[in-house]
Amino acid sequence: ALLDLSGLHQVNGTWKGSTALPCTYVPAEGFTQQTLTWSVTRDYSTSTIFRRDDSGDHVLLSRFRDRVTVPKNSPGNVTLQVKNLEIPDSGLYTCQVMWSSKNNSLITKEMTTTVKVVKVAVTKPVIRAGELGLALPTGARTSLTCVAGGSPPISYRWFLGEPGGAARRLSSGAELTFDSVRPSHSGKYYCEAENR
Repeated sequence: ALLDLSGLHQVNGTWKGSTALPCTYVPAEGFTQQTLTWSVTRDYSTSTIFRRDDSGDHVLLSRFRDRVTVPKNSPGNVTLQVKNLEIPDSGLYTCQVMWSSKNNSLITKEMTTTVKVVKVAVTKPVIRAGELGLALPTGARTSLTCVAGGSPPISYRWFLGEPGGAARRLSSGAELTFDSVRPSHSGKYYCEAENR
């Protein structure tokens, strides 16, 4: 079959994060893409989100304005990128492409993807050491980075001491930086990650 759309049929998105709804085809000689539309169906009503035609790209649903993009200058790739996902973005998304052939006949194909937006609790963070590792020469510049997954935004806090024991709060932010380490910096450090 000529010009078949392909992609994933189920996509899970993280609340407040971004996701890609893949839709691609292999361009065929003699066929020109005329229009592309992305629409969403939710609670039995369908609305067009995005349309690309001779006059350019148009976001037709105001709640998606500034949140959706489709690659430009990448023939056959009409994937919809959605950022800052909200729970009501869950639904059925349809990618529809219309091509014209040399003899001016039109061909339309479509593909539907189910999108589920989920709230994801923050994961237990891991600490990444800088290039020099954890044993450092005096005077070295280094950093520790706290890394966690989950629905953004994720906030981080750094402490010196033992979790649950006596600990001194150092800073907030994923990265704890030392401009010049001294022996007094030796000790146990831990980080906390939190989201909504």
